[in-house]
Amino acid sequence: MNTKLTLNIEKHVIEDAKAYAKINKISLSQLVENYLSSLTRKNKKDIEVSPLVESLTGIIPSDSVNDHKEDYYDYLNRKYS
Repeated sequence: MNTKLTLNIEKHVIEDAKAYAKINKISLSQLVENYLSSLTRKNKKDIEVSPLVESLTGIIPSDSVNDHKEDYYDYLNRKYS
């Protein structure tokens, strides 16, 4: 059930928010609702994960992530030394 809400917000903030909403093809109402919803979530476990993302979880071993960080650090060190 939708309920009307009246807010007092600085004009420039509203203009920026409308521009953002237009670029992202979302209504300003939906933008505000999504933001308020994200603020009031009690538990992060309530966030639904798509089956695709769930199936990809754990594919990359954590050790390989650390190896890439070291390689990148070495690259930056060579580049800026």
